Amino acid sequence: MPNAQCPMPHAPFAITMSIFFHEQLYRNSSVMSLIKNFPVTVCGAGALGANIVESLARSGFCQLRVIDRDRIEERNLSTQPYYRSDIGAFKAKILANNLYRALGVSIDAHSKELTPANVDRLLANSAVAIDTFDNSIGRQAVKDYCASTSIPCVHVGLAADYSEIIWNQHYRVPSPANDDICDYPLARNLVILTVAIACEVIVTFAATQEQQNLTCTIKDFAVKPLLL
Repeated sequence: MPNAQCPMPHAPFAITMSIFFHEQLYRNSSVMSLIKNFPVTVCGAGALGANIVESLARSGFCQLRVIDRDRIEERNLSTQPYYRSDIGAFKAKILANNLYRALGVSIDAHSKELTPANVDRLLANSAVAIDTFDNSIGRQAVKDYCASTSIPCVHVGLAADYSEIIWNQHYRVPSPANDDICDYPLARNLVILTVAIACEVIVTFAATQEQQNLTCTIKDFAVKPLLL
């Protein structure tokens, strides 16, 4: 990901002057150095994907790529980090612009559809892929390519008041019935809970290579290991 970079204080992640001051105090310098140079590709820039990219960028990840074909709609604004003035623009481009303005972090943004024909180029050089697509064709393409190339991949998805964070070897792509339908119930708080857990799973993987499979439910605020 040659275009991805982080803003640099006078010394890398110096305790003073660093944008990531609080994060470093919590994580320690060793973990911060690992995540700074850890290439992550996020597939999707919707409710899950866009918030995951933002959270990772604000946590100190500096080699981020995002892939999404969609444009911003008004109904996206309650769950996705976009503005009314962004309506009609490509999600990936706006997300990259906003994070560069906020942090000085350059996101490698691709405003295009991921398919079996281009997945090799779009996921190239990823240390991990995060699949948040809202359609089974895209999810299947990511799953198959990551399985064939041994790229670690975690799938994050929502359903009603429930969400899952599942690594590739345990993941089954949902049925394509009613695929890519965007008029389902969705609570912002479930999105944010899921994003927080997914990002912590990625930090853990970057630091230790541990792969955690988890479920979240909003009504009882429960985060549990997935029963495999």
